[in-house]
Amino acid sequence: MASILKIIYWSDFACPFCYIGEKRLENAIKELFLKDFTSIKMKAFELNPYASKKVESITDERFANKYGLSLSAARARIDSISQLGRAEGIDFKYADTLYTNTFDAHRLTKFAEKKGKDERKLIHLLYDAYFTKNLKLAERSVLIDIAKKVGLNEQEVNEMLNGEHFANEVKQDEMESLKMGIHGVPYFVINDKYVINGAQSKENIKEIINEALNEQLEKKGSGMVCGVDGCNVK
Repeated sequence: MASILKIIYWSDFACPFCYIGEKRLENAIKELFLKDFTSIKMKAFELNPYASKKVESITDERFANKYGLSLSAARARIDSISQLGRAEGIDFKYADTLYTNTFDAHRLTKFAEKKGKDERKLIHLLYDAYFTKNLKLAERSVLIDIAKKVGLNEQEVNEMLNGEHFANEVKQDEMESLKMGIHGVPYFVINDKYVINGAQSKENIKEIINEALNEQLEKKGSGMVCGVDGCNVK
């Protein structure tokens, strides 16, 4: 079935607003009855390409240092973000996340796409692993376990992760975001024109989607038509 709504977006699996924004987008599409007419493609964006593959900080301390907050203020901010996630139906546990490098997780997403597996399911499993199960996304066993859940072969995943496969594809996504002036995620582009910058409300997302669809219908124009009242030349 042909897609009338094309969505490309940049995101990182360690970004809380990316997970929340994507959930809101999907709920908006569902409520507009557009799920079967929409294509969605994620592009890679690393919040910190230099992040270690090992856990080197506790979430509240890292948050406090990054934003210049006291520990109590950081914990309150983290809890408020978790509440936003829970409002979208996510068992959000931001305070207990184990922050590591996400480059291999992005490579795995590219690999699943190449193999024709359910890329959307894999993406959700990666978000869930980080924000709900609080697993380390740089850990090989975690990535393999998730990969197997979408039907990827364990040996092939191991071989892919052992090499540099799909590294260029991830870097190309990030170079594209730089050229477009994208400095934060999530960043959604609808039908190559309409932008949703950040985790906006579901109602705002619906408005932007409807605007994109209305423009598309206008571009199609109208010609000579016949109906129950006769034929008209336009």
